[in-house]
Amino acid sequence: MIKKTALLVALVIGMLWTTQAQEKPYVTVGSEMIFSLATIDDNGRSGNNILRWSPVFNLQVYGNFDVVKNLGFIVGGTIRNVGFINGDTDPLNSDIKKKYRTYNFGIPVGFKVGNLNKFFFYGGYELEFPFHYKEKTFVNGAKQDAKITTWFSGRVPTLTHSVFAGLQFPYGFNLKFKYYFTNFFNESFTTVENGENIQPYAGYKANVYYFSLSYALFRNTKVTYKEYKEIY
Repeated sequence: MIKKTALLVALVIGMLWTTQAQEKPYVTVGSEMIFSLATIDDNGRSGNNILRWSPVFNLQVYGNFDVVKNLGFIVGGTIRNVGFINGDTDPLNSDIKKKYRTYNFGIPVGFKVGNLNKFFFYGGYELEFPFHYKEKTFVNGAKQDAKITTWFSGRVPTLTHSVFAGLQFPYGFNLKFKYYFTNFFNESFTTVENGENIQPYAGYKANVYYFSLSYALFRNTKVTYKEYKEIY
């Protein structure tokens, strides 16, 4: 599955590089302010889903290939802080809150439709590789010492699949929605506690989704500067 997905992404990137574009390909860079939630099924319990705000560190770099005036393609690389908060993981104690997050490296591919210098719709697919995991526990609002933080953790999948869609508004304001098809956890992950093998995420299904805000994410600075000079 991993090889097939990687081959598909590589094929799409190759096609974009050979596309005859109206404008020369250009690179855009932007950050992302994420507001995330998740669909939660913790062994039959839905949990108390709490909005998570992650303004940092979210970097997005896109290569833009504008084929015609109203159609373009994008491919890029991202680093993203994504996760969720569950405020009801223990049915006997609703004062327990868990925060989960990963830092991911992503490869998005997609398209743009509309006035590419002003207002347009965009969407696509993204393959992400989680490389750092953190899990924190709070009891009655107090953070506990049993924090888990690790690189390339087996607690989460090796890669995740997601789709995204958004709107680029005039003057650069950007609104995006994203949904992860892959479960946030690796349910078969096994660890040792008190001399026993346990699977802490067995039956724990959480699919993260989020809305995000950004600015000038797909703004072609050369075109913008040219339009500014023509006006003034």
